[in-house]
Amino acid sequence: MTVEEFEEFYAEAAGRLTGQLYVMLGDHHEAQDVVQEAFVKGWGRRRQLDREGRPEAWIRTVAWRLAVSRWRGRRRTTDAWERTAPAGHVDGPGPEAVALVEALRHLPSKQRRTMVLHYVCDLTVEQIAAEASLSASTVKTHLTRGRATLARHLQDPRIEEAPDA
Repeated sequence: MTVEEFEEFYAEAAGRLTGQLYVMLGDHHEAQDVVQEAFVKGWGRRRQLDREGRPEAWIRTVAWRLAVSRWRGRRRTTDAWERTAPAGHVDGPGPEAVALVEALRHLPSKQRRTMVLHYVCDLTVEQIAAEASLSASTVKTHLTRGRATLARHLQDPRIEEAPDA
């Protein structure tokens, strides 16, 4: 991948990857950070990324692993990131996105990642299995359990359930 191709890839994929990692992590600043760091690592591997043919999956996986490493090493910094105000004016997510991210926080991290890869990144079960180093049956289990948990957390309290007849 040439410098120009990498710059084009960055311009095309950075926003999308940041959005995907935001949904996985629930923290926009952290998502921006790990995506940027993953692109820095990808810069040094430009030639290999081109040959592998899946540079976006590689960057997303590296960003996810960076996030996990940060969690293990610095759990206390999460509070500091949440208190930090965004620089400049940025439109916040809509109420549906906030509700979804909040509901996703109730899922274990592997289930949350699997759900985001499938429903936000539009990856197939097989692609998720390869990217996350899981079996296809484990991916399906994560998806089934994740959907059930999200269904409970995303119910609209304004909708009354029909009484049993």
